[in-house]
Amino acid sequence: MVERNRFLDVVTYLVLAVGVAVVMLPLYVAFIASTQTQEQVMAAPMSLLPGDRFIENYRDVLRTGAGNSQAGVAAMLLNSLIMALTIAIGKIVISLTSAFALIYFRFPFRQTCFWVIFITLMLPIEVRIMPTYQVMADLKLIDTYTGLTLPLIASATATFLFRQFFLTVPEELTEAARIDGAGPMRFFWSILLPLSRTNIAALFVILFILGWNQYLWPLLMTTQESMYTVVIGIRRMISGGDAATEWNLVMATAILAMLPPVLVVMLMQHWFVKGLVDTEK
Repeated sequence: MVERNRFLDVVTYLVLAVGVAVVMLPLYVAFIASTQTQEQVMAAPMSLLPGDRFIENYRDVLRTGAGNSQAGVAAMLLNSLIMALTIAIGKIVISLTSAFALIYFRFPFRQTCFWVIFITLMLPIEVRIMPTYQVMADLKLIDTYTGLTLPLIASATATFLFRQFFLTVPEELTEAARIDGAGPMRFFWSILLPLSRTNIAALFVILFILGWNQYLWPLLMTTQESMYTVVIGIRRMISGGDAATEWNLVMATAILAMLPPVLVVMLMQHWFVKGLVDTEK
C-alpha cells in the first residue's frame, strides 16, 4: 500500500489552485468588464470589482447587439443553438447508421466504403470549402439553417468510433437476437443503441461544442444579420479603424456565448466521462 505524503498532497493542491486561477482569471475579468460602463473598462487600470451595469449591459446586447452588429444577441444565440444541435444530432444519427451498415451488413466493396469514409479525415473543411459553398449557392441555401448545417452533419470520426465499438459487441448477442426473430432494425434499436448510450453522450458533448464554435462556415453562409451566429456576432461587435469598441457589451456577449456549452458539459458530465473511460459496455 502506497503511503500518502502530506507534503506532496499540499504541492498537488497548490499546483491545481494555480492552474484553476490561470484558467479562471480571464473569465473573471471578462465578467467584471461586462458589468461596467465603457469608460470604466477603458480606465487604466480597470477596476476588478463588479460594476453597476450588469442588468443594463446584458439587456442591451440581448435586444440590440453592439458595434457594427445591430442584431440582438438573443437571435444569435438561437441561431447558434439550432446549428449546434442539428450538427451534433445529425452527425450521431448518420454515424450510427453508417457504422451499423458497415459492421452488420454484407455488401460488395464494404471495406472500400469504410476506407473512403476514413480517408475524408485527411480533408479539412478548408480544402473542400469552395466547392461546397458553390453547391449551397446553386441550391439557394445561403442564409438558411439548411445551408449552415447540411454540409457539416457527416462525420468520419464518429463513424469510425462507432464502428470500433460495434466490433467489440459479442457475436453471441447477434446470434441470440437472430434466434429470437429480431430483424436488423429491432437489433439496432433494442440492443446496439442502449449499449452505445455512453458513447453517444460523449460524442454529443464534443460535437455540440464543435458546432457551437464554428466560425469560417457561418461567415461564408450568412449575409443577413438575422442569420448570424453568436461567434460571428462577437467578431462584428469589434469595431475597426477609429471607431470605439464597446468592450463592456462585447464581454457581456462573450459570457452569454459561453453559457450553453458550459451547461451542456455540466448536465452531461457523468455520461461524458463514462463514455470516455468506461470499458464495461
